[in-house]
Amino acid sequence: MNDIYSHCTLCPRRCGADRYSGRGYCGMGAVPTAAKASLHKWEEPCIAYKNGAGTVFFTGCSLHCVYCQNSVISSELYGAETSAEGLADIFLRLQEQGADNIELVTPTHFVPDIAAALEMIKQRLAVPVVYNTGGYELVETLRRLDGLIDVYLPDIKYHSPELSAKYSNAPDYFGHASAAVTEMIRQTGKLRFNDDGGLLRGTVIRHLVLPGCRHDSIRIMEWIAENTSPEQVLVSIMNQYTPFDFIPDAFPELKRRVTKMEYNSVVRRASELGLDGFTQEKSAVGEQYVPDFDLSGIV
Repeated sequence: MNDIYSHCTLCPRRCGADRYSGRGYCGMGAVPTAAKASLHKWEEPCIAYKNGAGTVFFTGCSLHCVYCQNSVISSELYGAETSAEGLADIFLRLQEQGADNIELVTPTHFVPDIAAALEMIKQRLAVPVVYNTGGYELVETLRRLDGLIDVYLPDIKYHSPELSAKYSNAPDYFGHASAAVTEMIRQTGKLRFNDDGGLLRGTVIRHLVLPGCRHDSIRIMEWIAENTSPEQVLVSIMNQYTPFDFIPDAFPELKRRVTKMEYNSVVRRASELGLDGFTQEKSAVGEQYVPDFDLSGIV
């Protein structure tokens, strides 16, 4: 499976890079690299419900959104190298620390090594494996993970190709994200919880409301309602958009927070459509919610 790194087509960019000798669009070579592995308590209540998710933040990203709160690892590429065997050890250590699950954050460009790691130890994991992604996925890459992932946690960031082109250089974003979510639901089936309210199996779709984009957000809610079932999917409508100083001056519309009216209009439409899931308090906004990437748990 690792041979795909020699002509990489793991994500919709299909950049074809030889990641053994160079780097792909994601910024990464062929060695799995991560910036932090620790218990993370700031996830949805069904993901971090007791001790926190056992979160592994992978370095690099195929989207490079202009407003990314994790730009230190997605664009600046901070992290430490490991291996499939190293990942397997990290997953087991997180379980020993009491992790509610093993949460893989931005994992797409390292799927071959992640799959290999999980195949080594899946029978020793007593907690679910969560795949936390920006949603820009190829169905064929996700199929490599069938049977290894218990919970999918994808974003659907945009419906409009104009917005996805402008903010993530990905005009084809929604077509891939919607197909990916459909595949995720096929793999995970109906939502299943433990006695503590933790999600054991299923799909949670995240959507971050952006300033000035509420109508696009509403179109996403309508697509979810038309193409999924509350038995299969929870929806997390996020209110944590933060206008960081690094956002380029070319995007002045992103240099403010989302208004109460913008966020509530999206939540209201989701409620009208019968979607079930989570909303977020305005207090979740701020740099204090950005992880401190210090290589803990990796080196």
